Amino acid sequence: MEKEKEISTPESGDGLHFKATESRRMMKNVLAISFAFLCLFTAFQSMSALQSSINSVDGLGPISLASLYAGLVVSCMFLPTFLIKRLTVKYTMMFSMLCYSVYIAAQFYPEFATLVPAGVILGLGAAPMWSAKCTYLTQVGKVYADFTGRDEEATVVRFFGIFFLLFQSSAVIGNLISSSVLQSDKNSILPNSTFEKCGIMFCPGEDAAEAAVNKPSKEKIYTLATVYLICALAAPVVIFFFVDPLSRYGEKQKKSKKDSVTDEEPISGMKLLVATFSHMANPLQMLIIPLTFWSGIEQAYFGSEFTRAFIACSWGTENIGYVLMCFGVVDAVSSYAFGYVIKLTGRIPLFIAAATMNIVMLIVFFEWMPTPDEKWVLFVSAGVWGMSDAVWQTQIN
Repeated sequence: MEKEKEISTPESGDGLHFKATESRRMMKNVLAISFAFLCLFTAFQSMSALQSSINSVDGLGPISLASLYAGLVVSCMFLPTFLIKRLTVKYTMMFSMLCYSVYIAAQFYPEFATLVPAGVILGLGAAPMWSAKCTYLTQVGKVYADFTGRDEEATVVRFFGIFFLLFQSSAVIGNLISSSVLQSDKNSILPNSTFEKCGIMFCPGEDAAEAAVNKPSKEKIYTLATVYLICALAAPVVIFFFVDPLSRYGEKQKKSKKDSVTDEEPISGMKLLVATFSHMANPLQMLIIPLTFWSGIEQAYFGSEFTRAFIACSWGTENIGYVLMCFGVVDAVSSYAFGYVIKLTGRIPLFIAAATMNIVMLIVFFEWMPTPDEKWVLFVSAGVWGMSDAVWQTQIN
């Protein structure tokens, strides 16, 4: 008969009783959430990376992504606390993941009336999903640390490292799918003058630039959207069947303790907004804001401009996935490795290293004109950018 072990954390309030094998169950939950995000972002990341190439008319693709992040900004201010309190952490993740499926489904009929609203819906669901994920991993990480007698911060960082290892692997799988589906049966040879419009000289809307970006057929885009939609729908299914409610690890006790201390009604969206802006006056928070802004900018640049102006223009849309696979592999491995490196160096040296890599690559992008004869530069650039992205994603989170 298995012995039970009682632990008590500041987050959980009352003691929690677990069997000796509970640590394996906690790890199962971490892996299940990570796998669900792997499925979801296999679809979303790869599809979003193609938007500037497959939906280039009138800037539809980039505009839909802009609407997505506009919805995300609004969502961050009002929805996470509201949804998590009403749906709980587990079901907030499930509901929010379905919002991503709406955007993938809109690819079957890409118009301003479909893609832009779908982008807004995705953005509204994204903030609660990421908040719920962070809440779950952090809470389980703290309980796991108390249960096993390990360092709390190191355990939480380790759980996030495991998550981002699988999460960033989605770029490899998703881009392999896109390159396989979109692969052209014929090789078109473009004149050298066309490549002069690639890279830093690429200007969307110019005939010469557009001629260098071969748009895949509708049949191939529909096939790709079907595969990605199946992946996106698999994510909430995994959460439903394989992830335990966070109440098992103190979610309800934590809420009860807060309510008993404050004896107040749940904070409203407007109060939360005021509290958020008040917190922004904190000098430490103000120093973090530029990092979060840069994290969004570097992802937008790489996912939209680099893929179209450097990869699609010089090598073809169907090869975007191959280059982004390199980005995904380096990003995934680095995400996991930095969980151990931070123990030796701390966060500041990692931030400095990531910023240096970004600056060096931007200088390269200014000076280098991409051609089919220098494909290796695309792969190296993607790898270096992936390593820096791993720092921003794991350490800011």
